[in-house]
Amino acid sequence: MAILYALVARGSVVLAEFSATSTNASAIARQILEKIPGSSDTHVSYSQDRYIFHVKRTDGLTVLCVAEDSAGRRIPFAFLEDIHQRFVRTYGRGIHSAAAYAMNDEFSRVLSQQMDYYSNDPNADRISRLKGEMTQVRTVMIENIDKVLDRGERLELLVDKTATLQGNTLRFRRQARRFRSTVWWRNCRLMFVLILVLLIIVYIVLAFVCHDCDPKSQVIAEAIGGVRPGSLPAFLLLND
Repeated sequence: MAILYALVARGSVVLAEFSATSTNASAIARQILEKIPGSSDTHVSYSQDRYIFHVKRTDGLTVLCVAEDSAGRRIPFAFLEDIHQRFVRTYGRGIHSAAAYAMNDEFSRVLSQQMDYYSNDPNADRISRLKGEMTQVRTVMIENIDKVLDRGERLELLVDKTATLQGNTLRFRRQARRFRSTVWWRNCRLMFVLILVLLIIVYIVLAFVCHDCDPKSQVIAEAIGGVRPGSLPAFLLLND
């Protein structure tokens, strides 16, 4: 199974959890909850051996899951988003005042069902891929959780570069459109010049052809070019 453990918490207060296997994930998850700053929304991941702890915190509500590293990040974060929406839709404002494990009896079954769905159903990956195109998972770097917990250091957060990537994509698209527009106008101008030159050449050729075929033009040419000897006046012949 790709997703092995999941919990929902308000701050460090666990409201519901479910584990599909016997591990110490619950203890490590509580340490993570205490380390993560609670003032801002975040999407982070931490590694331990071949397992990854994925965390989504929104409006003070934290959803955490443990998945095998082979599961990647798209499916676990799609699972977290799904669980967050279901939990808020089910309990609403009661989340802010609920005691520890107040929703565990009911919602642990939801966690179990959705963990199985996102771990085993091939449709889950297709759905998460579509969602990922709209809201990309924020991932850059994973800090080994052992170093953080053993030394008591602040957990390193994954840097959110989604906005930067999206901005670069938009700028690239705008530049591509401007380039295509420039090339199109350049081609139009070149085509116009070629057509104009072709029309001029055709006009010149037609002018010469029409000039040679005109009878009046032939008469004028004979008058200018010379007169046949048989047609010369008699007084001009006598003078010779």
